[in-house]
Amino acid sequence: MISHAEKTAIEHAIAEEEARTSGEIVVVIARASSDYYYVPYMWAALVALVVPWPLIHWTWMPVQMIYIIQLGVFAALALLLHYPPLRYALVPGSVRRKRVHQRAAQQFVAQDIHTTAGHTGVLLFVSQAERRAEILVDAGIHEKVPDAEWKKIVDRLTDRIGRGEPAAGLEEAVHKIGEHLATHFPPDATKENLLPNHLVMLNAD
Repeated sequence: MISHAEKTAIEHAIAEEEARTSGEIVVVIARASSDYYYVPYMWAALVALVVPWPLIHWTWMPVQMIYIIQLGVFAALALLLHYPPLRYALVPGSVRRKRVHQRAAQQFVAQDIHTTAGHTGVLLFVSQAERRAEILVDAGIHEKVPDAEWKKIVDRLTDRIGRGEPAAGLEEAVHKIGEHLATHFPPDATKENLLPNHLVMLNAD
């Protein structure tokens, strides 16, 4: 998803924007917010439960043969649906949203974004498999910048991810976040760079 050159460009954008504000920006990219390994078995089981009914009503197959077919359908579908693009495609949208939000919240704490002195930390979180993004902000920022502004940035980033422009979308999002921080939280002469500027890359749980 992100090449070394693109990673460097995003990290440069983070450093550039943090120089204009007392806020902190952390960017985290996860391969996925969950492995969703239960999904292939769930769909395979649902289909396998339906398979016997037409065979029982419309054929003279013995019960043993129907049972073997049912097992075969379950095994074949469970194996086929483990292919990641199919697996992720079958996850309901509400479940994807919930998992991405949970992973973002975990990273907000794991990356110590809540520990900045003025509570001016921002997390920009992207989950590749779900093609979703979230922005979480600490209390100090939440008081100054309405959620609608962050939603605009997330919607734009999600659109660019969908068009195959994740790196450019991330860089643009960092600059947009920086604009809000610079407006409400100008640089402080005593500011220390409390959080790392490097891009954090994660695997699925």
